[in-house]
Amino acid sequence: MKNFIVLLLLIIQVDLQAQTNSNDYNQVDEVVKKYNNTADNEEIKNIARFIYENFSSEKDQLRAAFIWIAENFDYDVENMFNLKYYTDSQDIIDEMLLNRKGVCMHFAHLFNEIIGNILGIKTHLISGYTKQDGVVHALSHVWCVSFADSAWYLIDPTWSAGYTDISNYKYVKKLNNDYFNATPEKLIQSHYPYDPLWQFLHYPVSAQEFYDGDVNLNNEKPFFNYLDTLTMYENTTRMEQLLATNRRIVQNGVKNTLTQNQLENNDLEIEFYKQQIAIDYYNSAVNYYNESINLLNRFIDYRNQQFTPQRSDMQIKMMVDDVESALEHSQNELQKISTKDANLISMIYQLQLHIQEVVTQMNEQKDFVDKYVNTKPAFRKSLFYKYYWMGIPLN
Repeated sequence: MKNFIVLLLLIIQVDLQAQTNSNDYNQVDEVVKKYNNTADNEEIKNIARFIYENFSSEKDQLRAAFIWIAENFDYDVENMFNLKYYTDSQDIIDEMLLNRKGVCMHFAHLFNEIIGNILGIKTHLISGYTKQDGVVHALSHVWCVSFADSAWYLIDPTWSAGYTDISNYKYVKKLNNDYFNATPEKLIQSHYPYDPLWQFLHYPVSAQEFYDGDVNLNNEKPFFNYLDTLTMYENTTRMEQLLATNRRIVQNGVKNTLTQNQLENNDLEIEFYKQQIAIDYYNSAVNYYNESINLLNRFIDYRNQQFTPQRSDMQIKMMVDDVESALEHSQNELQKISTKDANLISMIYQLQLHIQEVVTQMNEQKDFVDKYVNTKPAFRKSLFYKYYWMGIPLN
């Protein structure tokens, strides 16, 4: 019975919300349009609070954030071709709020901030490229997908707010509901995500097919369970996500420099996480090494006190065994490291030298303990003293 219930839940999660008639959102839209903007540092928190207090369902909250952005921000035509790098998403959001306009990343990040980060509705930013009038655009694009009320919603806040008149490159503000809660079959006609996972199609469209306009369902292809893949994606590390993403991108076809750049950016991020993992292993090795030093010093101090207060032979042996265990852990952590960084390689080498020094000292103490436990109790005290004859140690 348990298996049946789990399968039933998965089937419910597979559902993609069917596109809703725009009239169904008239009430939500009218409420949001009456909201008085604050235009201060608390603007995002204020609109999020307003949405939370006025709309109980998550789908209405999506719509409320969507319509607020569409009504209050314009597309920045003048800077659509300007490449700009940001340190984090907050810089993107702050720029959007300050200028009251932006490009696709500004619209998408603003939507994600309200819906995903503040209201807590699961939302992903999707990167890819687009096609208009049969021509694939030379710029990358960003849109959103949200999981609200047990259904996935495909949303492009940028294209929904208006369009650019190509004849004069002027922005025309006009609400377009086609890109709020778009169906996967509809969106793939104009939006191609780098990672085919975000097509939400059981038979993903290849890059070549997108270029050719051949985006109709082709069930002769291998079936792709995007929900299972998405579940795995959301339960893996960022590096694992990037590795899987790159595999899917390459498998689906690399047709332009945008995709190649995306792969290269992903590779750079993967290398960053690999380096972080290597540093974490190194730090862990250092911690184990420091622990071995502390344990060894503790044992030597106890030996200097001639093993007083008295402990059992087993307890004394365990004190040295603990040193050995810590050193083994340190060495094991170092063996896990894979890096090309010269500085880190040098640091690893130095740590290995230090470990060997401690191993030598530890072995001396182990030899003493072995001798101690194999000596009759009546003669053990003598082991703590050095006896010489003609300058030559006798023990």
